[in-house]
Amino acid sequence: MPAFVMQLIVILAWLAIPVGVLCVIDDWLYRPRRMLAPEPPPDPPFIALCYRLLPVLLVAVVVRLLLAAAVNFSGVLLIICAVTGIVWLIDASVLARRRLAMARLAGRDPAQLPEPVTVDYARSFFPVALAVIVVRAFIVEPFRIPSDSMMPTLLDGDFIVVEKFAYGLRLPVTHTKILNTGEPQHGDVVVFRPPLHPTQDWIKRVVGLPGDHVVVRDDRLTINGKPIPLTVTGTYHDGCYQNMQLATENLGAHVHQVLLCPVPLVVTLDPLPGCPRSDARSYICGGEPPPDAFVLRKKGLDATVPPGEYVMIGDNRDNSDDSRFWGFVPEQDLVGKATYIWFNWDIHRKGGPIWSRIGMKIK
Repeated sequence: MPAFVMQLIVILAWLAIPVGVLCVIDDWLYRPRRMLAPEPPPDPPFIALCYRLLPVLLVAVVVRLLLAAAVNFSGVLLIICAVTGIVWLIDASVLARRRLAMARLAGRDPAQLPEPVTVDYARSFFPVALAVIVVRAFIVEPFRIPSDSMMPTLLDGDFIVVEKFAYGLRLPVTHTKILNTGEPQHGDVVVFRPPLHPTQDWIKRVVGLPGDHVVVRDDRLTINGKPIPLTVTGTYHDGCYQNMQLATENLGAHVHQVLLCPVPLVVTLDPLPGCPRSDARSYICGGEPPPDAFVLRKKGLDATVPPGEYVMIGDNRDNSDDSRFWGFVPEQDLVGKATYIWFNWDIHRKGGPIWSRIGMKIK
């Protein structure tokens, strides 16, 4: 997506606040009086423009939230649910009676006095927001892949389904578990809140369960003294990554692919000519590094997983910020199990959505 479009979306999203406030004030206090006049005048031009703009601005807010790299959707939905519910309650308990009394005083049929637009919006949005909160909290939640750390299993721009009930039912916002429904297993792809960024949702693969002794050396896994089977199957190129090793790994019940670089991975500051992503760096495995390149250092691990905690590592072994760098993930910070890809669109990649990824099961 072009940069100017992103800037326009951000501006429109922020404009939704003052325009929404103006619409609410006019809709509740002044518009009913205009409608009760013997010959109701039209809305003032500026206010009429605000009413026309409000749906567009609300759409911009939704798009901005969808494109945000990190946002507390549960908190946002809770706010939407609370605000719309309060607006609906205030209208039902106070404003509707006031409009009825004003209509009778003016000798008008109350049925001819239209319901405020903002109240109509609130009545429409409240049950939807409440239903989404329930679904997201206890059943499934959408999640957008924001990085390359799970390549080639998941790509930046994949939209996935996360089963919230896989590892227990939790209350929204507080994340308190109220019912235990299962535990993560080796190889599960899991969304969680990392200890260094507790307000964000990240996604990695479970490689260590409580009590496991996990060793990561040269991108290979050894769990409880047993090397995890891994077979290099070919070379991976996509324009942004060059000369990477593509391998198949058998971890628990999961057979999946991983990306490896037997030497330190070199990162260029600017995309290579064949890279279709406009704002991405490029990664070169082996060869002579460009003058502006820097090296991603390999990181190992040799530790026993504490009770109630997990080791999370990305499938893109040399370009993943994971447990090798910042430690374990407590059980209470698990969000759910990734199951399917329901859409794909990396706004920074040329060519639009990759339609073939829709419906893919996450292995």
